[in-house]
Amino acid sequence: MAEAPTVRRTPPRTDRAPMHTARAGLHHGGRASGALPTAHSRRRYWVVLGVLIFLAVGFGFGLLAWDNPMPMGSTGFWRIAEMRGTSVVVMMVVAICQAMATVSFQTATNNRIITPSIMGFESLYIAVQTGAVFFLGAAGVTAIQGNAQFVLQILLMVALSMALYGWLLSGKYGNLQVMLLIGIIIGGGLGSISAFMQRLLTPSEFDVLTARLFGSISNAEISYLPIAIPLCLGAGLLLLFNARRLNIIALGSDTTTNLGLNHRFEVMRVLFLVSILMATSTALVGPMTFLGFLVATLAYQLADSYDHRYVFPIAVLIGFVVLAGAYFIMKNVFYAQGVVSIIIEVVGGSVFLFFILRKGRL
Repeated sequence: MAEAPTVRRTPPRTDRAPMHTARAGLHHGGRASGALPTAHSRRRYWVVLGVLIFLAVGFGFGLLAWDNPMPMGSTGFWRIAEMRGTSVVVMMVVAICQAMATVSFQTATNNRIITPSIMGFESLYIAVQTGAVFFLGAAGVTAIQGNAQFVLQILLMVALSMALYGWLLSGKYGNLQVMLLIGIIIGGGLGSISAFMQRLLTPSEFDVLTARLFGSISNAEISYLPIAIPLCLGAGLLLLFNARRLNIIALGSDTTTNLGLNHRFEVMRVLFLVSILMATSTALVGPMTFLGFLVATLAYQLADSYDHRYVFPIAVLIGFVVLAGAYFIMKNVFYAQGVVSIIIEVVGGSVFLFFILRKGRL
């Protein structure tokens, strides 16, 4: 009799189990590729974003409604709220400019401990204000106010910065480190000239000038907003749309070139948009050196991501919360509205040190 054929049983495939497990892990807290690789990081990001939105709305509404003498919802209430709303709009413009400019500048320079302020924007602003009072007297402050003068200040700042960028980033020996050092030297030189002119002013002229040299929301004129808002939104949206390119620029010159991008062109474009944002903010409200540095540092800590699509919203919200919160406290607690740079230096510096000491790194 013929032997019965031997039936070989194929062992069950086991390669499907890891795939099933990976998919299950992806949906139940496992890691995945991307800017927010785990479910915990994604959940943490949206919680932080929600808290910042809540604080921003709360401080914004508080500025409009707190200590409003008219009954809630009345015509007089909304009229007063509309007048106060100008300050809230200015804070939002400044927050967008400072946050997006500083984050983008740190990416372009591959350095987390510098801000665009070292390029001389604020020194040029102080020199213009001081020069006007020095040559024209106390009336010089009024002479440099107006839409034409506002646009001229922005053009001067952007032209100076782009001339510096174009000169120092071109040629065989062009590099960012030399550009930063030259920017610091120019800023220091303008600061010395301003200090010399301030010493020659009369006490009354110096008092008038001092009010303009502090970063203050009250420095902004309503007539400036139709110019400042389009510049702010235009440059900010361009940076946001190029967030993926910023992610590549952050990898360095060699990697950017290997991935098919012209590193110098991309950096120049980013610096041009940064110049517009910083010039708009500085010409609108005056110098706020520590704000951008604080906002960018906290944004990276709270977003916990390298992707600029996630960092930008957190940075803008932090900037608005810091500004609105400082303005609210200064107005309703210390009765010194307008000058928010003092409380930003104190509270912002303390929060910054807390994060540095807690994590031990930037």
